[in-house]
Amino acid sequence: MNKKIIALAVAAAAFGTQASAVELYNNDGSTFSIGGHVTAAIQGSEENDPTVEAVSPRINFTATQDLGNGFTADARGEWAMNMLEGGDNTFTTRLGYIGVTHEDFGRAVAGTQWSPYYDIAGVADMPIAFANDFLYDNHGKLGTGRADKMVSYRNGVELGSVGLNFGLGWQGDNSEAFDANDTSAEMGTYGDRVQAAISADVAGFTAGYVYNTGTVNYWNIAGEKDATSHALSAKYGVYGNGLYVAAVYAMNEYMNIAAGSALEDTSAYEFVAAYALSNSLNLSVNYEGVENDADNLTVRSEMAIQAEYNFTNSFVGFAGYQIDLGDDYSKDDDKYSVGVRYYL
Repeated sequence: MNKKIIALAVAAAAFGTQASAVELYNNDGSTFSIGGHVTAAIQGSEENDPTVEAVSPRINFTATQDLGNGFTADARGEWAMNMLEGGDNTFTTRLGYIGVTHEDFGRAVAGTQWSPYYDIAGVADMPIAFANDFLYDNHGKLGTGRADKMVSYRNGVELGSVGLNFGLGWQGDNSEAFDANDTSAEMGTYGDRVQAAISADVAGFTAGYVYNTGTVNYWNIAGEKDATSHALSAKYGVYGNGLYVAAVYAMNEYMNIAAGSALEDTSAYEFVAAYALSNSLNLSVNYEGVENDADNLTVRSEMAIQAEYNFTNSFVGFAGYQIDLGDDYSKDDDKYSVGVRYYL
């Protein structure tokens, strides 16, 4: 059993991924905490004037309960916040799940959650300003980032100095009635989806593979399609602590979106190299590309240079400049982002 992986899963459930989540209650094996962050930035590009934008702010509430016999239950609700404008959609759901974890038997989770696919393919999705966008083309229904209505299971074993981890995920039918007024590319009916992930850790290095498949009937593509992804990844180090290097390569069918439609055959890749100095300044460079292999067209090709600085554990400043290296779907448009993030 890879006890480190399970311990980290329970800690993340209790306190979130950031160290500054606040524990409000801890008594007799029960905890309750609040976390999240508020993030705002000045963003602009060559084609657009600068504006003040929210950068994925969210708030979450998490509870854990010691069930005895080595089992721990946890539940989380997380909502995206509309912090710049009023209106009916002030909060929208990001996560909502219940999980049970055991040191030997592993961890099972039901609800909207980060998927086993993301465990593998999300290793380069680290910088605040610009990161791994292709994972989010239609992530909820396809399970490539946060996965809607998923049941997942994770466990691991230690084989000497090697930690071997695996994860499984299942999403049932996620069908929607076609709406003539909704022409978003991801609109459609989704059959059962399954994914399986495996990774190995040794001496600070991790390599992983994940397979994701299931049927989709997109509103603007004739016939039922198998939306499938094979993703490979590798990483070294811990982001924000010295050297961190990570890369992802995915071979996809009907997963990525361009020009208002899911693409038949694509290759997607992301690379990030970062180095955090002892004064808490974290410098990084990343590259992302997506190729439409069926039509021999470039969907996305961009590189970003970024910096993040921890004024405190809870208050982070960041700046990034993304260089558009050219594609076949849009006009070149370099972008920039300068902002602050406050962890609750």
